Amino acid sequence: MNAITKNTAVATAAGSVRESHGSHSSAHGGNSLSRKDFEKLAKFIHGYSGIKMPPNKLTMVEGRLRRRLKATGYATFAQYCHYLFEQGGLEDEQVHLIDAVTTNKTEFFREPDHFRILEENVLGEVMRHRAGRKPVKIWSAASSIGAEPYTLAMVAAEFAARNRGFEYSILATDLCTQVLETAVLGIYPEAMMAPVPDALYQRYVLRDKNPKRGLARIVPELRTQVRYARLNLMDTSYPLDTDFDVIFCRNILIYFDKPTQNAVLQRLCSHLRPGGYLFMGHSETLAGFDLPLTLAGPTVFRRN
Repeated sequence: MNAITKNTAVATAAGSVRESHGSHSSAHGGNSLSRKDFEKLAKFIHGYSGIKMPPNKLTMVEGRLRRRLKATGYATFAQYCHYLFEQGGLEDEQVHLIDAVTTNKTEFFREPDHFRILEENVLGEVMRHRAGRKPVKIWSAASSIGAEPYTLAMVAAEFAARNRGFEYSILATDLCTQVLETAVLGIYPEAMMAPVPDALYQRYVLRDKNPKRGLARIVPELRTQVRYARLNLMDTSYPLDTDFDVIFCRNILIYFDKPTQNAVLQRLCSHLRPGGYLFMGHSETLAGFDLPLTLAGPTVFRRN
C-alpha cells in the first residue's frame, strides 16, 4: 500500500494587526463573529472539507474557534479572519481551523448490526476471495478518535481466532489531526467502553492501574493492527490501494451536499474491489446515485 504521510501540525504566527483593522473589528461589536466573516469561513470549510455550514451554525463555529484566537494571539474574530483571508494566514492555519470545527461523534460498536454482518457474513467471504494470498484489507474512512477501527479490529481478531489462516490489515483515516493523535494512543474514558461486550473487554482493553482516573486503553496487540493516517475525502484522488475488501464510511456523508456525496462515493468505489463491501451509516442513502453497488444488508452494499 502506498504510504500516506500524516500531516504534522503547522505552526501559526499571530503577527501584528494594523491599526486600521483594529477599528474595523470594533464595528462588529468586539469579540463576536460577524455574519460576513462567518460566510467567508463557511465557504472555505465547505470547499476544503465538504462540510456544510448553514447560517444556524454561526454560534457553534464562534464557540469552537475561540481557542484558535487564544492560540494565535488575536483579540477578536475580525482580526483572526483578516489574518486568514487578507494576510495569507490560511496556508498555516487551515489544518487547525478544520480540526476546531469538525464534529467527531463516535462510539464503540456503534450501529452494532454492521459488526454482526461483518463477522457472520462478510469476513468469511472476503477471506475466501483472498485465498490466503494477502491479508483482508479493511478501511475505516472517517475514523475519528479510533472507536470504529478498534471495534473492527476486535471483530477481525475474534474471527481470526476461529478461522485458521485469516489475516487482516486495517487502515483508519480522518481529516482531523487531533482525533488521529487520540486514536493512536488508544486511551479512552472507561465509560466509553460500555458498549464493548464483556468477553471482548477482557481480551482487548486494559484498565488504568489508578481507578480514580477512570481510563482504559486498547491492548498493544490490537493497536498495532491499525494504521492511522490523515486523509481528506474531498481530495480528487486518494493515494491508497484500489482493492480494499471492506470500507466503512459511516455518518460523514450526512454533512455533505448531494454533489459532494456523489463524488466521494464514486472515489470510494474506485478503491473497493469487485465483490467488496461498503458500509454506510443507517441514516445515509444511495438514492439518486448511479454507483456500481448492490444492497447486501441494512446500509451495506456490495461492489458489482
